[in-house]
Amino acid sequence: MPNPWTGRGNPYTRKEVVDRLHQTLNQGKAIIAAGAGTGISAKFIEQGGGDLIIIYNSGRYRMAGHGSTSGLMSYGDANAIAMEIGEFEVLPVVEETPVICGVHATDPRRRMWHWLLKIKDMGFSGVNNFPTHCIVDGQFRQVLEETGMGFKKEVEMVALARKMDLFSVVYVASPEEAVAMANAGADAIIVHVGTTVGGSIGVQQAVVSWDETIERCQRIVKAVHQVSREIICLAHGGPINTPEDVERIVQQTDVLGFVGASSLERMAVESSLPSLTRRFKSIEAPAARQFGTKN
Repeated sequence: MPNPWTGRGNPYTRKEVVDRLHQTLNQGKAIIAAGAGTGISAKFIEQGGGDLIIIYNSGRYRMAGHGSTSGLMSYGDANAIAMEIGEFEVLPVVEETPVICGVHATDPRRRMWHWLLKIKDMGFSGVNNFPTHCIVDGQFRQVLEETGMGFKKEVEMVALARKMDLFSVVYVASPEEAVAMANAGADAIIVHVGTTVGGSIGVQQAVVSWDETIERCQRIVKAVHQVSREIICLAHGGPINTPEDVERIVQQTDVLGFVGASSLERMAVESSLPSLTRRFKSIEAPAARQFGTKN
């Protein structure tokens, strides 16, 4: 239902976003959420029928030709980048698909309640925890947790978002993280199974196997359902890249859909631009061979 004040869909209330997703599920269809790093990506993701559009700071790096992991590094203010993409590129061109803002919840410089108010005021309909520390492991993860910049801050952000009537769709990498997010009031939980495989800047060797992907998804869905069966479970990353991959994961687990960024936005460019350019380059100009020759 378009917003009567703007003529466009955003912002939606939390319930309105949830109801839209339930309409997709009631049709027996998988939910497809897509990351957009540019306005033109968002415009055509919407035309393709995406259920949600998510703004990640990594979208800017990805569409500049760099790996999505750039979004986890200190190459820029993640929150400011996501806000800028949303304000100037995506929200002005999206007609009615709910637009979700990636939030770097562990940034110690932000008063999170204040930042979420800005996100809501800008016209976003929800939040996502990206950059997320759930995909950081080892000693560095322990350091982050011990110094107040750990996953707990992401959970606290989601609890605040729930109080502010913002829809939340969040990344987790373990059952424990999923339960924490479910208890905080997350509306949808995404099983993150690693950086997307393939393409020019996707991983080739640091890959989670299909067996592990399926097993992790099912473990996390089970943990979420012990808290609430109303929470929508989705999957992202790892070997899940193509529509066929998504069909495989929804057929073999209880996840209800897919969140793709590289899989939709980057791979669309990588596959279509070379083909289109080659078609242009195949054109022969009859006068070309005589150009510059002497009479």
